[in-house]
Parts: sequence; structure tokens; C-alpha cells
Amino acid sequence: MSESSFIRTEPFTELTVLEASQIPTAVVEARNVSMEDLPALFDRTFSGLFPALAEAEKEIAAPAFALYTRPPSVTVDLEIGLPLTSGLTRALPLGEGLIAIPSQLPGGSIAARSHLGGYDGLAEAWAAFLNEAVDAGHHPGLPYFEVYVTEPNPDMDPADLRTDLFFTLS
Repeated sequence: MSESSFIRTEPFTELTVLEASQIPTAVVEARNVSMEDLPALFDRTFSGLFPALAEAEKEIAAPAFALYTRPPSVTVDLEIGLPLTSGLTRALPLGEGLIAIPSQLPGGSIAARSHLGGYDGLAEAWAAFLNEAVDAGHHPGLPYFEVYVTEPNPDMDPADLRTDLFFTLS
């Protein structure tokens, strides 16, 4: 199955290959972040990013994402951000020592699959997705990224979350 967009209303219920264009983003770049520090980094990033983009009059094009530039180990290297309708022309200070910089979601051949459920199931979902892609003859590459389609809130059931998983194909 071939598609042309990262963002869609219905989940990717099966391995889907997209031919996608690059999408401009505003991101906070972080290196060697421990897994236990990720939730706080996400909170600090989005607490500053939404108001900074509004002040800069930048239009958000799609849900928030995290793009990983190397496979996770004890730590990860990643970009946390938001897709934009047009790219940033300058860095934006977000407070708490964070700065948003211009970047982009990758274009080209991208594999996609949705995870329905809590964030605690993402590692297992990624493993199954990668195995499915390899079994189908694809060659997963870097970077890979998660789009948080459902905005979490404290009162929701984690089973209602949808996270779309993507990786580049080499």
C-alpha cells in the first residue's frame, strides 16, 4: 500500500509505505537523554514551544512528534517538536535553557504503522513494527519518529492514545 501523507485521520492499521515530502518543523534538539528524563523534557519543550510559535506567528501543521536520530540505548538523541506550515527563520528561546531551532521531518520512502494504547507499550510496538517491515523485505533506516496524534491529558484512559510510528526506508 502506498500513501502520500504522514498525517491522516484514520490509523495505519497495517504496514504502509509512504512517498512523503519533507515537512518544516520547530524542534528542541537533545543528546544523551536518559529514558527517565524524557517525560520532563517533553513537558518543558511543549510548555515553551506552543507560546513561542504563537508569538512568532507560526502555524502548526500537525500533531507533536519526537524524531530519534540513533537507536535508543540507556540514552537517546532526539528532536522534539511541531510540524509547521512554513519553516522557522530564526531560533526561538523557550525558557528553561531550551531553544527551538528549524528542522524538518524527512521525505522520501517512509514506513508507517499506528500504535493504539499507552506510551508504555511503544517499545513493544516499535519492535513489532520493525520486525514486520523486515519480514516484508524493507530496510528500516534512520531517522525514525513518533507522531502523537492524540493529545494526552491527565483524565484520559491511556488506551485511547494513538501514536503513529514512522521510519525511513534505505
